[in-house]
Amino acid sequence: MWFETFLHQLWQVMLELSPSLLLGLFVAGLVHLYLPREMVHRGLNRPDLRSAARASLIGVPLPLCSCGVIPTALGLRDQGASKGATTAFLISTPQTGVDSLLVSASFLGWPFALFKPVAAFVTGLLGGALVNRFTAPDDTPRHAPVATATEPSAGGFKGALRYSVFELLAAIDLWVLAGVLVAALITTLIPTDYLADRTWTQGLGGMLLVLALSIPLYVCTTGSVPIAASLIAAGMPAGTALVFLMAGPATNVATLGAIYRVLGTRVLGIYLGTVILMSVLLGLGFDSLLQGVQKAGWAAPADGHGLGGQIFGGHGPHYIAVGSALVLSGLLAYLLGLRLKAMLPVRREATRGTGLLLRVEGMSCQHCVASVKKSLESLATVSEATPDLPSGLVRIRGDHLDATDLIRAVEKAGFRASEPREARATD
Repeated sequence: MWFETFLHQLWQVMLELSPSLLLGLFVAGLVHLYLPREMVHRGLNRPDLRSAARASLIGVPLPLCSCGVIPTALGLRDQGASKGATTAFLISTPQTGVDSLLVSASFLGWPFALFKPVAAFVTGLLGGALVNRFTAPDDTPRHAPVATATEPSAGGFKGALRYSVFELLAAIDLWVLAGVLVAALITTLIPTDYLADRTWTQGLGGMLLVLALSIPLYVCTTGSVPIAASLIAAGMPAGTALVFLMAGPATNVATLGAIYRVLGTRVLGIYLGTVILMSVLLGLGFDSLLQGVQKAGWAAPADGHGLGGQIFGGHGPHYIAVGSALVLSGLLAYLLGLRLKAMLPVRREATRGTGLLLRVEGMSCQHCVASVKKSLESLATVSEATPDLPSGLVRIRGDHLDATDLIRAVEKAGFRASEPREARATD
């Protein structure tokens, strides 16, 4: 039955994904704990190529999704980063990361995995340089910087684990689940090499089609890797998959709206044009490079664990892969349970009408929740802010609450906010 095949493919994807993702998350946690913060903000304030290069270089290894990078970039802007540096960071960061690099190597092979961060750096550098060239330098915002994520409560090994699970994995857990399910569904329903003879998936036309589908949608870079691997195995060219992995994470409605509000129409046009142009050019370039590599004899291994082939065939599952898949499944189930548990109290409080409620648009992960919470709680009148991710409602407690100030604080964090009709009530 197809359902049994689907379950088998689902487990195979988890076996391939889990070891690399867990290792990447832990390494990213160590980077977060031990990378000096002053290194992030130093040297990004000038509207020149060097600042854009530094911003791209900082952004490439950071494991931030596209919604998580918005408040982080706003924090850099508040600290004095130039428009070009902010744009370079916004372009390069969501396309790759430490966790994504290892997952890409596992599913797509090291040539693809190494090409991705280079493509992200070059694209970010070009976008930042164009913004510096075609926009006038101006004063950066003067309001206080907004923190972007909760700090781990412990240092060292425990702190890295805590940050990896409750910040990084919690920010992408739903997208990883979606990516795994879609990848398993694709491999179940689409036979191997089915897309190889379809002209609409080939060349420039296929890349433009993927662009049209990717730009408005939110795609997590790590969760999208299994989908890309499944499409490649079904016959889609690797360059077209690269376009999907570049344009998808770097663009979505929330990101484009935040860039428009904070940096303006011209920067938004340069941002979008750079991502579109460079993803297509680099996709065509990677296809040419891959052909040269294969002619030189550096092709995918014969056991099926090469480019686009890891989730099919190959060696039996190793105990590390099985253990990692079980651990990751447990963590995803635990985080999903926390989400469901958090929904009930906030919705009960909302129906009773306690405190003040705001409706916030654009929250799509735990990074967004942390940004909204810290921005609101930075106000002297707010004692507690409790965002509810599924409903988009934020319950706020405090003295002499003013909806205008609260909405302004949310907008500084890069989101839209409004006050529902039943928002005000007495405790």
